[in-house]
Amino acid sequence: MEIPVIDLAPYLNFSSKPDKEEERELELKNLCSEVSRTLRETGALLVKDPRCTAQDNDRFLDMMEKYFEMPDDFKRRQERPQLHYQVGVTPEGVEVPRSLVDEEIQEKLKALPIGSKALTPTGADPKWRYMWRVGPRPPNTHFKELNAEPVIPEGFPEWKETMDSWGYKMISAIEVVAEMAAVGFGLHKDAFTSLMEQGPHLLAPTGSNLKRHGQVGTVFAGYHYDLNFLTIHGRSRFPGLNIWLKNGQKMEVKVPVGCLLIQTGKQIEWLTAGDCTAGMHEVVVTDRTIAAINLASEQNRSLWRVSSTLFGHIASDAVLKPLGHFADSPLASKYPPLHAGEFVEQELSVINLKGSKGDA
Repeated sequence: MEIPVIDLAPYLNFSSKPDKEEERELELKNLCSEVSRTLRETGALLVKDPRCTAQDNDRFLDMMEKYFEMPDDFKRRQERPQLHYQVGVTPEGVEVPRSLVDEEIQEKLKALPIGSKALTPTGADPKWRYMWRVGPRPPNTHFKELNAEPVIPEGFPEWKETMDSWGYKMISAIEVVAEMAAVGFGLHKDAFTSLMEQGPHLLAPTGSNLKRHGQVGTVFAGYHYDLNFLTIHGRSRFPGLNIWLKNGQKMEVKVPVGCLLIQTGKQIEWLTAGDCTAGMHEVVVTDRTIAAINLASEQNRSLWRVSSTLFGHIASDAVLKPLGHFADSPLASKYPPLHAGEFVEQELSVINLKGSKGDA
């Protein structure tokens, strides 16, 4: 099965073209249904957004490669463990793959069909990650650690502008997909986006050193789901992302140039009472990664695998609960009302990014 590529341009341009309105409304409705159906069945979606170009993605990747190539002691100056690593850098060897500590996921792993098994990590992830807050934060919140000030490394004058520019563009793409998905799920157009306002959105690129960890089977991110609402990625220069469809089938993701990949997180699962489940995925070194490493070596390019990942969140003080007709689902009781910030804190504790309240 191929993940379809949805062009967001017709949706973005709809209001500016009043001709043939009924015909165009039907076309958009069908497009929205395609978005919600694909997210429900695959947990992933490829989109083309004219506001997010391949050049934007390249500029961002160039800067992040330069950063991750810096010495470890330089990078550790941007480490903020007291803020649960929710801003600044998370060094390799800190984040624990959920599949090592979550019994429910371990059961899911065992149940995966032959030929669709995940690679089992043996310890903490050998990847670095940088957390950069994007967008306005609430002036008053019960979740201050989740809404901290950003950290800027020395010697990168272009840092803030590059991070904010790419981050805002990717959030804009997520918002359009969130609107389209809401319509496709039979909800109000702003059912999701109204809850995302002033959310703790995070541009969170990972950096994996393929010079040190470039062997087939190396697991950079073990089998897991994302705890946020929707995750969006620009195209990485090195393949290695596998996802699992709702039926348990494993699939290697190929992101075409100029496209963005969107994945479902746990918060959308909560809001749809499990109709749209959080997409399971892993990042590993595959034969295709090795081919890309060899090519990059020949061309004298960086051997850091950078993902331009952005986590789109529901606002910390908003309540997560099944929306609209999903509240009547027989599974709704599995998703009781809960502040999004409280949910995030619980999830971070599991993967070793947050200690107890006293540690903060």
